[in-house]
Formats: sequence, structure tokens, C-alpha cells
Amino acid sequence: MATRTDSQPPAPHAADSHDVIRVHGARVNNLKDVSVEIPKRRLTVLTGVSGSGKSSLVFGTIAAESQRLINETYSAFVQGFMPTLARPEVDVLEGLTTAIVVDQQRMGSDPRSTVGTATDANAMLRILFSRLGEPHIGPPSAYAFNVPSVRASGAITVERGAKKTVKATFERTGGMCPRCEGRGAVSDIDLTQLYDDSKSLAEGAFTIPGWKSDSFWTVRVYAESGFLDPDKKIRDFTEKEMQDFLYREPTKVKVEGVNLTYEGLIPKIQKSFLSKDKESLQPHIRAFVERAVTFTTCPECEGTRLAEGARSSKIGRISIADACAMQISDLATWVGGLREPSVAPLLTVLRRTLDSFVEIGLGYLALDRASGTLSGGEAQRVKMIRHLGSALTDTTYVFDEPTAGLHPHDIQRMNDLLLRLRDKGNTVLVVEHKPETIVIADHIVDLGPGAGTAGGTVCFEGTVEGLRASGTVTGRHFDDRARVKETVREPTGRLEIRGATTNNLRDVDVDVPLGVLAVVTGVAGSGKSSLVHGSLARGRQAADEGVVSVDQSPIRGSRRSNPATYTGLLDPIRKAFAKANGVKPALFSANSEGACPTCNGAGVVYTDLAMMAGVATTCEECEGKRFQAAVLEYRLGGRDISEVLAMSVTEAEEFFGAGEARTPAAHAVLARLADVGLGYLSLGQPLTTLSGGERQRLKLATHMADKGGVYILDEPTAGLHLADVEQLLGLLDRLVDSGKSVIVVEHHQAVMAHADWIIDLGPGAGHNGGRVVFEGTPADLVAARSTLTGEHLAAYVGA
Repeated sequence: MATRTDSQPPAPHAADSHDVIRVHGARVNNLKDVSVEIPKRRLTVLTGVSGSGKSSLVFGTIAAESQRLINETYSAFVQGFMPTLARPEVDVLEGLTTAIVVDQQRMGSDPRSTVGTATDANAMLRILFSRLGEPHIGPPSAYAFNVPSVRASGAITVERGAKKTVKATFERTGGMCPRCEGRGAVSDIDLTQLYDDSKSLAEGAFTIPGWKSDSFWTVRVYAESGFLDPDKKIRDFTEKEMQDFLYREPTKVKVEGVNLTYEGLIPKIQKSFLSKDKESLQPHIRAFVERAVTFTTCPECEGTRLAEGARSSKIGRISIADACAMQISDLATWVGGLREPSVAPLLTVLRRTLDSFVEIGLGYLALDRASGTLSGGEAQRVKMIRHLGSALTDTTYVFDEPTAGLHPHDIQRMNDLLLRLRDKGNTVLVVEHKPETIVIADHIVDLGPGAGTAGGTVCFEGTVEGLRASGTVTGRHFDDRARVKETVREPTGRLEIRGATTNNLRDVDVDVPLGVLAVVTGVAGSGKSSLVHGSLARGRQAADEGVVSVDQSPIRGSRRSNPATYTGLLDPIRKAFAKANGVKPALFSANSEGACPTCNGAGVVYTDLAMMAGVATTCEECEGKRFQAAVLEYRLGGRDISEVLAMSVTEAEEFFGAGEARTPAAHAVLARLADVGLGYLSLGQPLTTLSGGERQRLKLATHMADKGGVYILDEPTAGLHLADVEQLLGLLDRLVDSGKSVIVVEHHQAVMAHADWIIDLGPGAGHNGGRVVFEGTPADLVAARSTLTGEHLAAYVGA
């Protein structure tokens, strides 16, 4: 056996020298020539105030370039079917590995998408029932609610030797309920919301938003189609006329020499409004849809989405519908109890997938839960399940606030999962605000010092101890602890909830105080959202009190949408410009008459290069200002419209507050935006570039103008930096002091400590929750320590 005689350590292998991801000169969004070195196979947490550039560095630079380089390894033919990605604005990017992004984008809100279909658990269950189910009804597709049953018969020609025509029948058994088409619910349209039957079409019977009596494409095609008498009251239509009016198949008609398509009112409404995602509709259209359409559980399949055959086939006494409706922790136990050698490998993989749900804190979900109803945090954890058992190593995992929506009790479990991914030899990058997760980091990159144009620089790089002593905004606030209120406000009334049974709630009776700051808390899955959004916000008393609910559903917006258009701020600004210059308001819209003709008001020209990455270049004619040169001649207070849209909220608030440009309507909207901490946003910044925290606060600012007396907020601290939580508490206090009632669903201990009243749900998640385990003041909760929330709050305030 050979032995070494020299005492010199062996020289490091050249391959081991690439142990950092090196970023030099990053300029994506608000980053200002950022240069960092991120160690590989370590857990790196990126911190900084909301809007400081964390997502731009991690998602917009590192993950985007990794994805682009991977896409380039495919053939040009395959790349033609993939999204085209431009190279991020950065001088040097070295040491990249394959990046897997696990973000908080909501999962598809398709009505047939469920937790089971999104994680392949349903696919495995279908195979299991097709092998073991009694009676046997067919292959796995017979248990799939996305597959309809098909039967066909007819003559087919077989071209083999002499041509021969033979009769053939074809049959495929699917599991889709024919009545609801696998949706689990059927829609019923309230005709009284579509038209006034006491009027004729000529008298303007339609009450649908946007359907004006002179509209060529909507109203006039009905009045002048020849199928209906435009001067007859709708209630006097014959049975045939009513059938044509409501249900007629698309038919070509000629109106004033123009070829148009006539279609019955019901299918037309379904295509125009109901086929679109409700959240993407304009507010007044969404309100109309909510009034006009009611969704009820399908009476044929009782909401299971499955045909009768699929429901009748069982393993023991359990059908696939029963299995999907079970809480996942219970389903894992049932699957673990099955002993069938013929499907042993399948049972092993299915059990491992279900155990991952429980391990990640989602054991309270059911596989038939619609994926569109999951919160951002839940959606992110469902996506994590795919990666927990992965054999891949030396991969970069990128997480966007993985603790969002988690109770302090659950954060430790999430930390363990992040460390497990790191210990397998992966690089883990986490964008995070919670100190409980920042503290486990091997390396920290703190961006700032401010947000928007005031951010985009690296303020600190190093360890947790170094961050504490660094003097940055994050370092100064890292050990902030709120105190429990000594005196609390007295309620002015109560909202009564009686016998609440939504989802996992167990016949809950509770009185929610009004005129105070009330916080509803409890572990993830304990029933908080079911109580507040399912029972409280929809009750009759809630309608009387004027409840305004600001939930976590994302803002939908194209790259043309910006804070000015979303909040309605642009309307008073356009009118002020029009009045000052004696012209039409439409000239001051980049989506209307004032748009630059070259870029159509986008400010940039998008060039599609087929299978290569598309390129966005600043429009040469308007130089990115989005308006025609003639429009920029008109001024208000010495500024043109493009200069106003380039202002920050703080600048604009001062500009529209006094002097020649004084516009009270615009100033009121700007004051609300500043109130929620968005003073640094520019008015024309595209919504697509805003962070999650910024979007939610933008929504809150919009709702602050509503007339309601009760505000329901769903985790308003999501995406907020430690330093911004104090500002949010000040805003909540101002709302309550102005006579409003504020009810907050929240996990952040600072908000709990600041509350006047706490309602704690639990004690656990799913069917282990759904009960009120504490009602009272924060001081009483800390003193009692009778619940998980009480224990963590007591530790937080140092009691």
C-alpha cells in the first residue's frame, strides 16, 4: 500500500474553485450596478425593505439567466414552443447552476384544477382504484373527472389490400360528471339582472354593463336581426321568440349591410363574462357577474365532480370521491393500511407523496380542494412537495417568502425543510422578512437602504451577527419586539356569528367586536379564513355594517397597467390637464387618443424573433414617454403628462396639493397611497414590476375610499419589512380612530400584541381545528398561555 512521504496538503482540484455565484453590475429594475458573491451549497437569505430590489436580484437576474441558458440547450424547433427570455441587464454572471423557482404565484384558477391534480396524487389514486376497485369499471381514465365518456359508431374505410368499408363502434369510459362537466358546481344565471322585461329592446331593456342602446355589436344585432320584434315588450315574447332570444345557436345575420353573428343571450354572456377569470374583470363587471350568476353544488354528483360509475367503484367502503374528500393526513393513514402486493410500488410512492403534505404542514388540505382557493403561502408549499423527494443535487432553489401565511409554530418546520434541501448539496436562496428564518442563514445579503429609486444597492453582506451590528435598516429592526397594550379600546358593538360550519368550522358561535382592532389568529388551516371570509363577510349583518374585504387575491394587470390606472388616479389627472388646456381628456391616456402611434402607448417596441429571445427596445419616436409629441406640448403647473407619470407618489402629492395644479380628487388618492407606505412608487410604474407586498398595499389604498364601516384584512404584513410593520400598525390605528372597525387575519406577533381583542382558532389544523380556543385581550392571552399562539406571543414579548 502506497504512503505519502510529503507533508504538503494536496492542491485543490480546479473544479472545486467554482464555489460561488458571482454577480457583477446587475441593473435589472431598480438595481444600481449591484455586485455580490453568493456561496454555493449554503442557505443565503436576501433581506431589505419591500421594493429594495431583492426579487430583481434573485428572480429577475440569477434565476432568469439560469432559465434562459437552460432553454438555449434545446433545439431551435423546441425553443419555438417555449417562452422567449431576454438576457438580464448584468455585466457578469458566473457559477450559475440549474435554478428551480418556488414562488408565491397563485396556482391556476381553472375550476377543474385541484390539489390532487396539481401534485399527481390524483393520477396515482386513479391507477390504484382501476386495479383494486370493485366493481371494476375501466382504466384509470374512468376515475378522472377531467375525462368525459365518449361513444361513437359509424362506417370506417380500412385501406389494406382491397379497400373495405366496415362498421365500427368506439367507446371510452371517463369519470367526468356529465351535468357539471367535472366542475362540481353548476351556474344559474338570474335573467332579471340581464334585462328589464317590462321594456322592449328599442326602449333599452338590457341592464348589462357596457351594452349601450346604439352599440352595433351587442344591442342592435338583437333588435335588427329579424328574429325578434324590437318594439315588443320582452315579457310578451312568444315561446319561440324567447328561445331565439336566450338560447339560439350562432347564426349569420346582416345588419345595415354588415355581416354579423347573432347568438342567444345566455351563451353570449357565458362567453363574454363567465369564461374569464373573475379576478381579471373590471370592478363594475365583476360586481355584475357576482349579482347575475349563482353557483350551486351539482345535484347529480353532489360536488364530487365524478360520474356515477366512478363513485360506485370502491376499495373496502371507500370510493375515489371519498378518498379525495378526506383530510390528507387521514388519507395517508388509509393508504398505509392497504396491503396489496400487486400494487406495492405504487402504494409506496403515493404514501410518500401524502406524507410530504403532512410534513410540510398541509395535512389539513383535501385532494379535491380547488387549487385556485389556496393562499400564496399554501400554493408555494404545494409546489415544494415535488422537490422534497428529488434526487437532484447541486441545484439552486429560489424561494419567495416561504413563511408567508405560516403561524410562528409552523415556521420551525419550514426552516427544517430549507436546511434539508441545503444539506443535500443544494444552493438555497430565500427572499424573506421574518427574523425566525433570517437567523438560520449561512449568508445574508441586505439590500436597500430604501425602496424604489432609493434602493437597489447592497447595504450588507455577511453573517447574522454581522447584520445585527451593521446599522442597516434590517439590522436596527432585527430584534424589534412589540409590547402588549396596557389599555385597550372599548367595543362600540358586535358582529354576531352563529353556527358557522364553513369548511372545517365546528358550529362556531363568536361575537366579533366593532370599533376596535380585532385580530383573528391560529395555526395555518385552523379555520381563520373560513370564519372571516366564509361566515363573517357574507352574513346579513355584515351587509348592513358595510364590510370591505381586502383579501390576498392577486392584482391582475398587464404591462400597460400602473398605480395611476389601477387606483383611478389617472381620471382626475386627465380631466385637470384637459381643463387647463381646453382639449379632450382622452388625449392624456396612453391607451387612447394620446398614445404614441409607433409603440401604441407602451413606451417600448417588442420585437418577436420567433425561436430566439424577443427584444424590447425603447420607442425612438416618443423616447419611452408613451405619448404623441403634440400631447406633450400641453402642460399643467409647468409639467407635461409624461413628467407627472414619472413622479413618485410623494412628489405628486405635493404637486397636486397646491398651486396651479391643485386637484383635490387626485390629492386624496395620493394621500391614501402615501398612508400605506407607497410614497416611493412612481405613478407610471407597470404593475407587473411590483412586489407582492406592494400590490397588496396598493389594493388596501384603493379600498380605503370605500364607504364601508368594517375593514377585513387578510395578513396585511405579508411582504412587509420589519421597519414597515410599525407604519402599518399606525395606519390600522388611524382607521380605528376615524370610527372604522378593523378585523385582521394575522400571524405576526407585533400585530397580535397591538390588538384590542384576539380570537384564536385551533387547537390544530383541519379537523383538529375549527374551534375558538381563546377570546380576549392580548394581555390575557399572554398570561394564560393556554394555546400555541399564547405561548409564542408570550415568548415574543418576553413575558
